[in-house]
Amino acid sequence: MSLYDRDYARESAHSYESADSNIISFVKETYKLFAASMLGGAVGAYVSIPFAAEIHAMFWPLFALEIGLLIGLQFVKHKPGINLMVMFGFVFMTGVMLAPLLARTLGMSGGGAIIGNAFAMTSVVFAGMSFFAIKTTKDFTSYGKPLMIALLVIIAFSIVNIFLGSALLHVIMSGAIVVLFSILVIYDTQNIMRGAYETPIDGAIALYLDFLNIFTALLQLFGIFNSDD
Repeated sequence: MSLYDRDYARESAHSYESADSNIISFVKETYKLFAASMLGGAVGAYVSIPFAAEIHAMFWPLFALEIGLLIGLQFVKHKPGINLMVMFGFVFMTGVMLAPLLARTLGMSGGGAIIGNAFAMTSVVFAGMSFFAIKTTKDFTSYGKPLMIALLVIIAFSIVNIFLGSALLHVIMSGAIVVLFSILVIYDTQNIMRGAYETPIDGAIALYLDFLNIFTALLQLFGIFNSDD
């Protein structure tokens, strides 16, 4: 009986070590894909800025393509090769869709500094929230439902403001987006650390969208506050 107990203990220890190794591998792969996604999005934005006016005029068809790629990614994420092609197609398109905002900001006085400050602030917020997610003992992985409700509320108000055109509501919504996606960084980071996502691509895209939305909201806020209008 004692021999059985020792063997069972060794098997249990081995299974725990294997599980830890799998999670570590999952996390490393996720953050590699996240870094690659950041590069892909940056390339999309860089090559698209000269065509900002055309992109703005074709906003809805391009937006439909962007969403289609994101949805399509869910169907091919387990298919090696194709999954990476669709993932990079999606992040490239997010960069393309960001081009009109970047071009408009660059046209402002000190536009380059505004973009640089927004990116730096986003990086600080993202890194801070990621560090907090790792160090805190509080579990944020159960916050999925209220975070989704908050996101839907923000989307609804943003759609309403398309028709209202309220600068004040735009500022409020941008601030709310920064707060919400900062919390989502914590939520997504903890889920990644626990291997809760089905694939590393899922985790990488979640982090990428967190970063992108914080950056976009901060860029809009900085642009508003630095505008002469």
